[in-house]
Amino acid sequence: MKPTKFLLLLLLTNICLGQFQTTGKLNKVLQNGFHEIRLSPEIRSYSKQDLSDIRIFDSKENEVPYFIQNSTNISSDSFIEYHIISKKTEPKKNSAIIIELPAVKNNKQLSLIIANSDAVKKYSVSGSDDQKEWFGISDSQTLYDLNSGTEPTVTKTITYPLNTYKYLKIEFDDKKTLPVNVLKVGNFTTNTQIISLEEITPKKTTVSEDSSKKETRIQVLFDHPQIINQIAFEISKPTYYNRHAVLYKRTEHKIKRKTEVYDEEIASFELNSNTKNSFTIPEIFEKELFLKIENEDNLPLNILSVKFNQKPISIIADLNVNENYTLKTGSENAVQPRYDLSDFKNRIDAALPQVVVSDIEHTSEMKSENDAKSFWQQAWFMWICIILGGITILFFTASLVKDLKKQN
Repeated sequence: MKPTKFLLLLLLTNICLGQFQTTGKLNKVLQNGFHEIRLSPEIRSYSKQDLSDIRIFDSKENEVPYFIQNSTNISSDSFIEYHIISKKTEPKKNSAIIIELPAVKNNKQLSLIIANSDAVKKYSVSGSDDQKEWFGISDSQTLYDLNSGTEPTVTKTITYPLNTYKYLKIEFDDKKTLPVNVLKVGNFTTNTQIISLEEITPKKTTVSEDSSKKETRIQVLFDHPQIINQIAFEISKPTYYNRHAVLYKRTEHKIKRKTEVYDEEIASFELNSNTKNSFTIPEIFEKELFLKIENEDNLPLNILSVKFNQKPISIIADLNVNENYTLKTGSENAVQPRYDLSDFKNRIDAALPQVVVSDIEHTSEMKSENDAKSFWQQAWFMWICIILGGITILFFTASLVKDLKKQN
């Protein structure tokens, strides 16, 4: 019975100390495979700064592996096909294709999609605006490695001097080999999707002037600690200005049982009328921030707004269509999980379907410093639980050892 009590005690202790405080539901996915789950500022504010306490569970409470991905600009290539006007072949002499290019387009390269061949082809490029009079652009170039081991076609990009011709002719030398089969002609373009920052709205912003020190002071208070990566100012007056600003926080320091509060600088920057006044700062996770602007002998700045931004971050997980998933976070004792999936992140596409976390609930709301905390939220209560748990474990361990000795 004692070993049973011992295991039960361990289970109850683990539940009490490792409970998740925040839960949310993942919206239904439309296809099987990897998905990007964007973490909202609300979820991040209730998580640890390193996100080590985030877990995803399926309907059977099985843990779903994931890895963290910093959201960056996503680039993708697309093929734009050009119209092939004609293909002509003179046996054992040459073959030629004529391509119509997009209107008013400077061009200096083309991508050819060619059926597999082991031939080596010499070619020349000429240009025309009316398909009657042709002018040389490039001569005696060579195409080789026209055979793919995995696909029935290869893509070869040819380059030539920059020109503005409406039509291009590519002529291949077929004296020694049969013609190659050019299936498509065009160009690849890169499309970039810019990821915007998440704006964090403070609960309260207070601006005051200290005339004796010639400073403007701004106090910013959020509902909960927030991740901040960027600060942006919108200033209307004066027309020209150049002011030194400091971002700092209040930090407590205990010396001989006495608690002292001092200002700890986080970052400093120059507010200047010739710049956008948007500043990237070292990542911070704070509930209250302070700004100090040195005015010297100038009038205070007319500040229309101060915006606080957060770099978006996502987690990547393999999800199934007919499954319900729950995201949980907010456990003080959770440690960074170790999943095999993180070793293969480079093999997963950057552009993935997105899933939103909804119905976010907080079991225990975080309270401000001025709010009275329940006794079970106090640090001393947590330490008492840990100490009592340790003593109880030692007691049951000793009892178990005695019982084993008696049995022997």
